[in-house]
Amino acid sequence: MSRRPDPCVFVIFGGAGDLASRLLLPAICNLKATGLLPEGFALVGVARGEMADDSFRALTCATLEKTAVGVSKPDRQWVCDRLHYVKGDFDDAQTYSALGKRLPELQKKLNAGPSALFYLATPPAFFAPIVRHLGAAGLAHEEPGRWRRVIVEKPFGRDLASAKALNGEILSVLSESQTYRIDHYLGKETVQNIMALRFANGLFEPLWNRNHIDHVQITVAETLGVEHRGRFYDATGALRDMVPNHLFQLLSLTAMEPPTCFDADQVRVEKTKVLDAVHFGEREAKADVVRGQYVAGVVDGRPLSAYRSSPDVRPDSDTETFVAMKLRIANWRWTGVPFYLRTGKGLAKRRTEISIRFKRAPLALFHEVADAELVPNDLVLHIQPDEGVSLRFNAKVPGQQFHLGDVDMEFKYGDYFQTEPRTGYETLLYDCMIGDATQFQRADTIEAGWKIVQPILDSWAGKRGTLPEYGAGSSGPHDADTLMERDGRQWRSLDANGAEKIT
Repeated sequence: MSRRPDPCVFVIFGGAGDLASRLLLPAICNLKATGLLPEGFALVGVARGEMADDSFRALTCATLEKTAVGVSKPDRQWVCDRLHYVKGDFDDAQTYSALGKRLPELQKKLNAGPSALFYLATPPAFFAPIVRHLGAAGLAHEEPGRWRRVIVEKPFGRDLASAKALNGEILSVLSESQTYRIDHYLGKETVQNIMALRFANGLFEPLWNRNHIDHVQITVAETLGVEHRGRFYDATGALRDMVPNHLFQLLSLTAMEPPTCFDADQVRVEKTKVLDAVHFGEREAKADVVRGQYVAGVVDGRPLSAYRSSPDVRPDSDTETFVAMKLRIANWRWTGVPFYLRTGKGLAKRRTEISIRFKRAPLALFHEVADAELVPNDLVLHIQPDEGVSLRFNAKVPGQQFHLGDVDMEFKYGDYFQTEPRTGYETLLYDCMIGDATQFQRADTIEAGWKIVQPILDSWAGKRGTLPEYGAGSSGPHDADTLMERDGRQWRSLDANGAEKIT
């Protein structure tokens, strides 16, 4: 049975921003609706705008009517009644002085207790300054009966050196046990189900190795362009934005060894071992990585202008909006099994999935069956937009002649468990409040991911020029197909549940 967290104050730096209103506060409402918040609870938004408590509360409550889908009005109101506001700059000591005075007031008023959770929903440039100020103001200090925890959003660094520096600055103030580096993908049910699927079923784990698996594909495809994030995205790109965090988390969960127990440190040790076993250097960065940038096209029947035409994007930008790569994991389980990763914007379909392609059965028994009839067996973990698992296998087509046809078995979370819509943050916020760091990244995991990415950044450095282009609404640049075809393989189609390519 899930237990309620200790009474606490939840402080959101950037509390008036998009992340807070669209995802964090709706997640808090969902936790309230499921009885997973303490009765003693307060919310504080910290931002630079001039606003009183009542104004902040009214603005946020109006937004929650639209974003907290499926939450009753009384539960939304319960959350709204606990909303408060502190105005101030994130790098101004006076902000933390004001916050330090406000916390005891709210703890007394709402019986919220002495513990506090700080969420850094801010641009990355403020991560280190906020932590420094929390430390200087005594707000990060723990003592018996009073915990203080800090959730740090992505991106965590821009390269290996900056990630190490940021880890150093944060850990000079906080202990590792106080630091929760969040990746909201890990809050999605299907991502959490990867370990359950593998380690709780005798059907899959015996096959989860190089003897039975041909290759693995991990796809994070988006139909949207950069929208209003042009300034951030043009300085970041698809590689930094998605690969060291989202894709490598999915890679680690798929390839990790069974932990000795379901303990936060044991799970994170095994995930880090996977990244440490990826041998990736200058040669692989040049041969096994593809990038591209979308040009104008049509996505789901709507026109999408070229990336370079987006607001706040340089007209001659060479920032990649698509990246694909081939990785090898040099350990006993996975030697010889390639992992293909791809992510991009402006693609044909919004889809995040992990596809496990099993080796084909020999045709000796079915010598009269055409080779093309024998479809590969794919186990696909669908993460978004529809969460679930599907398995494709061969079966005899009814009739006098012996012909094989492919069959799909599908499990959907929403259909089977009758689940309500969730943001993906509920599990992670709850885990942080009860002190369970299993789904959060440690410093060594962050740095292990950047060690893989760094040779790619070095290879691209200073190479301005024309990027391979792909039309919006396609599956990406042709070079990504070539990456697979040279190994005799194909990407799974973004348009259909199969391996056909999009042309």
